[in-house]
Amino acid sequence: MLTISNLTVRLGGRDILAGASAAIPPRSKVGLVGRNGAGKSTLVKTLIGELEPDGGSVDMPRGCRLGYIAQDAPSGTATPFDTVLAADIERTSLLAESETETDAHRLGDIHERLIAIDAYTAPARAARILSGLGFDEVVQAQPLDSFSGGWKMRVALAALLFSEPDVLLLDEPSNHLDLEATLWLENFLKSYPATLLVISHERDLLNTVVDHILHLQAGKLTLYPGAYDAFERQRAERAAQAASFAAAQDVQRAKLADYVARNSARASTARQAQARAKMLAKMQPIAALSEDPSLSFDFPDPDELRPPLITLDLASVGYADKPVLRRLNLRIDPDDRLALLGRNGNGKTTLARLLAAQLPAMEGAMNASGRMRIGYFTQYQVEELAGDATPLEHMGRAMPGATPQAVRGQLGRFGFSGGRATAQVGTLSGGERARLALALVTRHAPHLLILDEPTNHLDVDAREALVQALNTYKGAVILISHDRHMVELAVDRLVLVDEGTARPFDGDMSDYIDFVLGRNQPKGDGDKGKGGGGKADRKASAQLREQLRGVKKKVIDAEAKIAKLTAEVSAFDQAMFEPARARADLAKLSMGELSRRRGEAASSLRDIEASWMELSEAYETAMANGAA
Repeated sequence: MLTISNLTVRLGGRDILAGASAAIPPRSKVGLVGRNGAGKSTLVKTLIGELEPDGGSVDMPRGCRLGYIAQDAPSGTATPFDTVLAADIERTSLLAESETETDAHRLGDIHERLIAIDAYTAPARAARILSGLGFDEVVQAQPLDSFSGGWKMRVALAALLFSEPDVLLLDEPSNHLDLEATLWLENFLKSYPATLLVISHERDLLNTVVDHILHLQAGKLTLYPGAYDAFERQRAERAAQAASFAAAQDVQRAKLADYVARNSARASTARQAQARAKMLAKMQPIAALSEDPSLSFDFPDPDELRPPLITLDLASVGYADKPVLRRLNLRIDPDDRLALLGRNGNGKTTLARLLAAQLPAMEGAMNASGRMRIGYFTQYQVEELAGDATPLEHMGRAMPGATPQAVRGQLGRFGFSGGRATAQVGTLSGGERARLALALVTRHAPHLLILDEPTNHLDVDAREALVQALNTYKGAVILISHDRHMVELAVDRLVLVDEGTARPFDGDMSDYIDFVLGRNQPKGDGDKGKGGGGKADRKASAQLREQLRGVKKKVIDAEAKIAKLTAEVSAFDQAMFEPARARADLAKLSMGELSRRRGEAASSLRDIEASWMELSEAYETAMANGAA
């Protein structure tokens, strides 16, 4: 068992972990979650001994092997295959010793141990792991220095998985992976024979792989049984309970304070008033669970343009006169929502750069509306933000001639108001920098928003906020993402980039996952399009997508109304129980009017929640019928 006892870690004079405790069951698979900046990576660094705690302890069984990927990617002339094999230190040492050992008894012991640790099947196992992470047989034999940083990190991950530590620690393992490799990794981790602790913001991975959620919030750890969806339900129940307790305590505090104020000066009641004053002083405030109010994505809506925005007609695109993609036929309309799918290296980003007018068409034609504005987000923009500048300075430079109000207004759409607008970018979390980059690329209200892996620095809650923002955005969206949850909720069309071209994929993400895993392959009735059966199958699939699109929009609208009404009920509660912090328009209302309007909002909330439940069931039924 891995036991964390009263762990305290201070960085820069601030408590990152404050008396955090948890007991991780043996052989469990635990997802470590929390908001960006909560201290997840700090906790892992403390577990591996990279950081010395200011208090508390971490206890593991004697001889427990703990595995973690170092920040520095492997390099040199060694091949990925040799690097992975070398990760089994005992096997490497024993094989080297067997080459020089002359004592027959010792040599016998060496070979017995090699058999016990399956040393002779290790090459096949290493090759399987590398293959699952995207390295074919030829690539496995190339030197490490011929790979990019992302592919080197895949080698590091492969080596760690191959070494099979007793406690496997993974920090965002899917960040450098495409969807195909992510699916393989999930299957591998599900059957991992020892303890797993994984930091991940991938909802699907957290629902598929883990059996516990370890939640880090305000420096404390709470262990929840079950996968991520079960954790969310339990957290919501705790939040509602905490809010109820906090409201009741506020009422009690107000009554005590009123009694003290009215009776302290009277001799007959002074002793009682003094006793109540002591009670009030000792009463520990119950903190209602709350989310970061700066979490915000709000894309400005563009003016209307007539369709199409872009058409590709047998277009080719590539680099240095060498095409990467050929015979591209694609049309983008103002209300389109599509995702580009395919393995890393197949040309998804190349196609995105063509559509963003960063690359010219080598052959064929690309026609685009002359009035169209494009917002193109990439991870490079996040990394290239000047650390010594503020969000206000970045946005001011990006919007020359704009009024200070307009500059601050665009920042405010993405949660950068007050002090956050003037904080140095170097002090912001990865998620905050990603939000700033999104604010910059959407400053001119683009008609087409192209997002290339927008979620790499975003936690689960931020990803949900981004999905909501995309679904209310009035422009067209092209999404490249390995986050299946986001693709399922935010797009209507799938385009497969493969074999040097791009073509529509007839089906949803479940169909695509089946296709990747070798299930539900094309029927072979003359249709050579990947992922599609015959004409009847394609027609039925299109009808199902249209039905799902309508139901999904109603579900999203209902969720937006629920969020709005929930905020209204909370505002009424605050006005009733904390008048000093009441919203300006509610502060002037009488208690009776506040109570009446709260009741109306709560009634509407119950109605819309019931409607949302019916719509969600209808959506799930339609999905099930489509899968049947």
